[in-house]
Amino acid sequence: MMTAYSLCDLSSIKVSYEKYSSKRGDAPLSGAFASDDTLTLSVRVPRALCACAALLRLYRDDDMTTREITAELFEFDIAHDVYRVVLALSDICTDGESGLFYYTFMLDTPYGTLYTDRDGTLNADGGAVSCEQLTVYEPSLYVPSKFRGGMMYQIFVDRFFDGGRPIVPEEGKVRNPDWEHGVPMYAEKPGDALANNEFFGGNLWGVADKLDYIASLGVDTLYLCPIFEAASNHKYDTGDYMKIDRMFGGSEAFDRLVSECKTRGMRLILDGVFNHTGADSRYFNKFGRYDGPGAYNSKRSKYYKWYSFDEYPDEYNCWWGVKILPAVKSEEPTYREFINGEKGVIRHYLRRGIDGWRLDVADELSDVFLDELKAAARAENSEALVLGEVWEDASNKVAYDKRRRYFRGRQLDSVMNYPLKEAVIEYVLSGDSTRLCMTSRELWAHYPEAVSHVLMNFLGTHDTERILTVLADVGTKNMSNRELAGFRLNQKQRRLAKKRLKFAWALLAAFPGMPCIYYGDEAGMEGGRDPFNRMPYVWGREDAELGAFYRKIGAIRRNEPLFSDGSLEIIDTGDTAQFMLCREYGGRRLVAVANLSGRPWELEFETPPKRLLGKGRCGDTVIIDDGAVEYFIL
Repeated sequence: MMTAYSLCDLSSIKVSYEKYSSKRGDAPLSGAFASDDTLTLSVRVPRALCACAALLRLYRDDDMTTREITAELFEFDIAHDVYRVVLALSDICTDGESGLFYYTFMLDTPYGTLYTDRDGTLNADGGAVSCEQLTVYEPSLYVPSKFRGGMMYQIFVDRFFDGGRPIVPEEGKVRNPDWEHGVPMYAEKPGDALANNEFFGGNLWGVADKLDYIASLGVDTLYLCPIFEAASNHKYDTGDYMKIDRMFGGSEAFDRLVSECKTRGMRLILDGVFNHTGADSRYFNKFGRYDGPGAYNSKRSKYYKWYSFDEYPDEYNCWWGVKILPAVKSEEPTYREFINGEKGVIRHYLRRGIDGWRLDVADELSDVFLDELKAAARAENSEALVLGEVWEDASNKVAYDKRRRYFRGRQLDSVMNYPLKEAVIEYVLSGDSTRLCMTSRELWAHYPEAVSHVLMNFLGTHDTERILTVLADVGTKNMSNRELAGFRLNQKQRRLAKKRLKFAWALLAAFPGMPCIYYGDEAGMEGGRDPFNRMPYVWGREDAELGAFYRKIGAIRRNEPLFSDGSLEIIDTGDTAQFMLCREYGGRRLVAVANLSGRPWELEFETPPKRLLGKGRCGDTVIIDDGAVEYFIL
């Protein structure tokens, strides 16, 4: 038995890991591998530990089985012993071509059996150890490479621009004519019912007219919030998937937008809301606005099987209990055919020229539905992107008590990178990069490298507070809707928020993936939670300083290939207020550094680097000012 004294002595001893891939050669930083690869896992153990043997304990999440594999003593020196295990990944996947695994090395020592933790520490309790994750994906996994190194721009269409073509609202919809100062309708408190039938008049004509402006930011991919026919202004309550909403200009405006995007070499991604429809829809038809019976009107409706009723017709399963959003059974064959079939929604819009889909609430879509959706998209366009809304680490996500397999090869190409967003914001506000270091290392280790290069990296979306308001850190989350409706940052708060935003955006843009601008963030728009984060764009009143900074970052990324293909390594700076990452490709390195230490940070390089962001030529020693982010090429 290990004594307390021995445990105290061992607390300072750490091991280190290495992974070698037969396909990649040198030890990679990514922890995701194809199942036709052979992986060598090794652990370097300090000689002071007196280990005499080692086993690899490998847990397979798919069937909850555990294997113990003898590790060989591979090499040793005066200070360390190195034990290794060579794994043919196809063998450990057994009944499939992919898998999710967790592992630890069990060391036989004079102190008893010790287990290695993922942070390199040792634990005598095998049940308490935090294991390393190993993601194994199918060899056929392919992620469209044309999105690498690009930038995205997300638009909430009704609030962007009308293109000089105001559209008369349909019956039941109202127009707010005050684009410059109007405040969207809001409920008394979050969660209360709200019609969302007020429109400011933005449309697809307007989006097409502003493509040159969007491209000037360095953007090459446009992501639109839903544009299909629906009763609301947000359109997450789809009424008819096969119709572009008339309030947005209908099919004519859509076709023009597609054409103008292609002329500029820009890509277009649509928002697919497939977990639920609107109650006011062709498929449910609760209010009788559509011809023919919907599921609410008749059990003989061809759409009846799409929905779940507890007590017909008024008690039905809804998305998060919202009665205007009846949930769809995505495993239902007729629904899957309607969305994913030869003549289904996915292929229809790809034929019309879009380049991919963002899937709303992907966690609530069944595996079979996602498998078929990805297959349909690829059948129509081999370079189509399928991106999911997932708020956590998508490689090991558990949703509704089920482990998801998004990145095994058949479902998602990418996800919205909420973990990175939260980690960047925490660092900016607290000055502590601990969470950012941990999050970025884990995501890079858990995701297939091709996925990491097309992650949607962002600081704000239609579902979050405006990033400028967040970074002002003035307690808006605790304000009532009535308070938020009239709230604006004062000059001092805004100056601080702008400084923080430039820092945060420059830092985010250095990571693998596609930085995404939520419309108006680059113009300095403010706003609390929905609907105050969805105000009309401030045309003619943009913040020129912020706009110029966003364009500068866009130009840097567009002109430097390392943003497309560089690997990722997080460098330990010895100070949690400082952050450094390194990306390497083709013998060249990009170093991004961020300093919130309250003092200048002196960095020494072997040879003078090239400065991409910041001013002045570099010598062997470079000073990073407090509150600055800098990029260097070595």
